[in-house]
Amino acid sequence: MKTYAVSGAASGIGAATAGLLREQGHRVIGIDRTPAEGVEVTADLSTPGGRAEAVTGVRALTDRLHGLVPAAGIAGHTGVDSELVVSVNFFGAQALVAGLRPELAAGAAEGGAGVVFLASNSITGMPGWNAPVAQACLRDDEALARAEAGKVDSVMVYPSTKAALAWWARREGVKPEWAGAGIRLNSVAPGATETPMVEEMRADPVFGPAVDSYPTAIGRTCRPEEVAAAICFLLSEPAASIVGAVLFVDGGTDAMLHPIAPEGWEVGPIEA
Repeated sequence: MKTYAVSGAASGIGAATAGLLREQGHRVIGIDRTPAEGVEVTADLSTPGGRAEAVTGVRALTDRLHGLVPAAGIAGHTGVDSELVVSVNFFGAQALVAGLRPELAAGAAEGGAGVVFLASNSITGMPGWNAPVAQACLRDDEALARAEAGKVDSVMVYPSTKAALAWWARREGVKPEWAGAGIRLNSVAPGATETPMVEEMRADPVFGPAVDSYPTAIGRTCRPEEVAAAICFLLSEPAASIVGAVLFVDGGTDAMLHPIAPEGWEVGPIEA
């Protein structure tokens, strides 16, 4: 039995991932902003204080983690605060991973540890998303990222945060303190998946029709348990050589839109 932590564990892909890990015989520490079955740590990842509470809460329950899935996130749609999207989706996830690195290192000493971020196929499927937000995220400047996000609709900020997560995992994941310490960072990029988040998007009067307009080779949207299966594989020992990957789990949408290679997530140089 291994020990994993999953944020956003109360619903959607987070709940499906936590459930699958438990079915496999592992212990899962669920993290969410509201109490629910399977949630052991309640914290709001949109604020520095809430992120610290999440790290402290997990640390109080275990001294080692064999994997972490920061799945908590919010969609960008009409009426959603663009700045909140940045704080939850990128800085909430990144702070949780960075804060729990000592526990992941302890787990890695027992045979390896993994982190799987939730990116999105919107990073290649939604042209025109806001590059300055992603650049500020990768500079670890939350104030600037929020300021840039406040200039545009949240629907164009959502892919920015997801691209930044995938890039952060690639940039940081190859360093001595991560891969060098036996902690593998990877990402999955789901397409439209039947979760409460997607139902919220469908209800949006402006952007709702777009949810089901993207083509898929399998002729349907994805199911949470399918994305969870990909996440659990990336966490597993057979994936020990996979570092910095971005695995599209979208029914073939990205491949249909970009047959040669994914496009659309170039943002220019990122200053240190």
